[in-house]
Amino acid sequence: MRHVSVGWFEIPVENMERAMAFYEAVFDCKLDRHQMGPIDMAWFPWDESKQGAGGSLVKAEGYYKPSAEGIKIYFSSEDVSVELNKIEKAGGKIIQSKTEIAPNIGFMALFHDCEGNEIALHSNK
Repeated sequence: MRHVSVGWFEIPVENMERAMAFYEAVFDCKLDRHQMGPIDMAWFPWDESKQGAGGSLVKAEGYYKPSAEGIKIYFSSEDVSVELNKIEKAGGKIIQSKTEIAPNIGFMALFHDCEGNEIALHSNK
């Protein structure tokens, strides 16, 4: 069986400025905004030589709609508690606090971002 991995992800937004401020505050990073024709994108920092997939916030009328019922993205973390402590102040809502999945798998947490998307966090500690 071939190894399948995520190569890119897109998180739908209705208000790009609000969404950028939320994710920059939670992950202590700077997103890089690009207008791609009618599509407004804000790319997360990404290094192709390291593990993980690149991704973007995307505002595109009629193309994406923020939802808690769509695809679930897990952001990797050193300790999910760090990001959880920033969620509500940044305008999101914690849905599931830090929870152990299993001793050999680590921990996870769920939150709604400022746009209403349900997003997950994962860490080994």
